[in-house]
Formats: sequence, structure tokens, C-alpha cells
Amino acid sequence: MSDTVISPSDTIQENRTPNSLWADSWKRLKKNRGSMVSAAIILVVVLIALLAPVLAPYDFRAQNIDLVLEGPSGAHWFGTDELGRDLLSRTIYGARVSMAIAILTAIISLIIGGVYGAISGWVGGWVDNVLMRFVDILMGVPQLVLMILVKVVFDTMDIFENEELRALTSTTLALSVVGWVTLARLVRGQILQVKQMLYVEAARALGAKPFSALVKHVLPNILGPVIVMLTFQIPSNILFESFLSFIGLGLRPPYSSWGVLASNGFDVIDSYPHLVFFPGLAIFVSMLAFNLLGDGMRDAFDPKMKGR
Repeated sequence: MSDTVISPSDTIQENRTPNSLWADSWKRLKKNRGSMVSAAIILVVVLIALLAPVLAPYDFRAQNIDLVLEGPSGAHWFGTDELGRDLLSRTIYGARVSMAIAILTAIISLIIGGVYGAISGWVGGWVDNVLMRFVDILMGVPQLVLMILVKVVFDTMDIFENEELRALTSTTLALSVVGWVTLARLVRGQILQVKQMLYVEAARALGAKPFSALVKHVLPNILGPVIVMLTFQIPSNILFESFLSFIGLGLRPPYSSWGVLASNGFDVIDSYPHLVFFPGLAIFVSMLAFNLLGDGMRDAFDPKMKGR
């Protein structure tokens, strides 16, 4: 009977087996309890938005003049609004609009701004100058003015017959026009910094193609700041959507979002605070969850945190 002998070289070779960036990042993220709790909260909010027709106790459009501006009760947990509609049902349905606009806008801004900023920072030279001058022009226009302009122009085009779809699309487009510019500047600045690092120069000296060096060595090292920026953009998108709704450029009744609900209740906040409190609480919890998750992901993707 022969014993199997494990040589030290085999052990060293096994220990040297590298983990991917995503595997290491996921391990570090799981250790952050705050981030995992925040991710669970975001998942719950998304599920509530997707299952709104099942979870809402009442039709969000149903009016009852006998229950106008009722406070929270056993029948209506969040109370009712000025038309006797159940505020809990409208808050649940509002999650669909608010989360859809916020997340879609962040994704569109990331795609456009990421590609634009990566080309500008990586290519450099006259290409960088031309692309950044265009960004400077857009940055010179106040964000609210630019959003309102895009929103009004898109609404007048009447591309969609469905009023809700038209409002959602135009609002998302208006917020994306503003959001991608900030991300483009961030990505460009990070790439200008990272591409000067020795490991990037070494990779290119060893024959790595420009695109391969960008994807494998540059982009993974700028994920942290980009993710943090996105976590700030998502709640900001909810607030900007609220502003557009407040001035009459958002969704129209009976459709609602958290911003619409908060704006409608603002005029009577002294007498009926529940109209603002519950939508505002939903916005606050979502903002906090995204921010905490973003902080955790920033640390998880930071190469300096590897091994901790």
C-alpha cells in the first residue's frame, strides 16, 4: 500500500491559482453586511414594483369621495389622498415608475457616457479635445433647463400614442441627456490617470493590443468611482423626475410615481403630512440603500482591498 505524497511545489501551484476580479470582489462584498442588507432592500423594492398588481390592496385609480384625505387606518395603511384613493396602492404602483426611470436612466447614461469618456481618454489628442469641447458646451447649459428643453421637444413629437409611455420615455431621455455628461467626464479623467500606470505600460510593452489593454487593465480599475457615481445618480434621477412632475412635465393623473405623490402632497403638508411622509420615506430608504450598496461595491472593486 503506497501513500500519496503531495509535494510542496503542488501546494504552491495550487495557492497561486488566481481568482478573477469578479470572484474576489464578490467575496469582499459578501463580508459587508450593510451592503448586503441594502442589496436586499433594493431587491424587495424591485419585486414590489414588478408585482404591483398583485400586492396593491386597491386599484390605484379607484376614487372614493367618502374617504377623502383620511389618515392611516386598518383599511388604508397609508391613508387616502384628495380624491379618496388608497395611498398605499399608489405608492406601490409609484415604485414601478420611479425605479424604472431611475435605473433605465442610469444604464443609458453609463453606456453613452462610458463609451464616450473611454474613447476620449484612451485615444487622447485632437479626438479628446473635440469630444470634451462638446461636453463643455452641454455642461455650460443649466441641467434643469436642458432637461426641460429635451422633455418639451420630445413630448411635441408624439412618437407614442400611449400617454404614459410617452411621458416615461421623454422623462428618461431628458434625464439621460444630463446624466451621461457627468459620467463621460468621470470615465475620461479616470482613464487618463490609470493609463499612465506602470502595469498598463508593461501590458502594452508585452504586446497587448490597445483595446485589450483598455478592457483588461484599465476599465476594471475605474469601476469603483463609476459605481459610486451611479449610486448617486439613481436617487438624483428620482428627485429630478419629481421636479419635472411638479412643474407639469411628468406623468399625468391617474398615473403616479413617488415624485408625483410627494409633489401633490406638498401643498397640504401641514394639514395632511401622511401624503408626503410615505412617498418621501420610500424615496429616502431607496436612496440610502443605493448609496450604502455603492460604497460597498466601491470597496469590493478596489484592487487595493484584495486579500482583506
